[in-house]
Amino acid sequence: MTGRPPWADISTMKTYSPKPDHIQRAWYVVDADGVVLGRLATEVATLLRGKHKPMFAPHMDTGDHVIVVNADKVALTGNKAKDKFAYRHSGYPGGITGVAYGDLIATRPKAAIERAVRGMLPKNSLGRQMLKKLHVVPGPEHPHAAQQPQVLALGARPAWEGLPAKPAVPEKPAKKAKVEEAAPAEETPAEKPAAKKTAAKKTTAKKTTAKPAAKKPAAAKKPAAAKKTTAAKKTTAKKTTAKKTTAKKTAAKKSEE
Repeated sequence: MTGRPPWADISTMKTYSPKPDHIQRAWYVVDADGVVLGRLATEVATLLRGKHKPMFAPHMDTGDHVIVVNADKVALTGNKAKDKFAYRHSGYPGGITGVAYGDLIATRPKAAIERAVRGMLPKNSLGRQMLKKLHVVPGPEHPHAAQQPQVLALGARPAWEGLPAKPAVPEKPAKKAKVEEAAPAEETPAEKPAAKKTAAKKTTAKKTTAKPAAKKPAAAKKPAAAKKTTAAKKTTAKKTTAKKTTAKKTAAKKSEE
């Protein structure tokens, strides 16, 4: 065998995982008139889980909404109407009660169908979320006309329309327009003189504040210089008087001799 086998590049393949943006929920109407209960439950569970879509994933709820009409006319095979019971327990000893399916469908058809469908869904929070998309109506009319549901025959599969289209990416020339609009606003000649005036005002204010500060130190220095001169004069006068007294004393001594 020459060449690489066809499965050699399987490691480069990517596994698809559905994203919340890819999930689009449709509404379908299923008529239960004369349909066997088990057969109806399997088809409804398939639509609720989303197994009719190629994008199905067992860990996500990709299913659609299902409306079941004429629930009170569902059929049972054999002797199930008498032999099959729906049990419930209160939690206390001896608190078990059972109702035959024939009586349950006659009195509570919604509970009978929900009970059968719930048994075919996952037994966890995901299954409880799927069960909320089931809408059972005893009669032929339902209150969900605003959702525009499509009538779906039992066993039929709706056509796959593919994944939703990606949203369009906004264009970028809008930013360039903003820059071009802002550029002429900066070059307006009306704003430049205003800036010069403010600068001139600031310089004049600095000059006026600087002049008084220069005069104050000069006025403060003059009294200090005057004090020094007067002190110097006093000291020279004292020295001269001291010299005179010494000269007189010397003259007096000479005369005495």
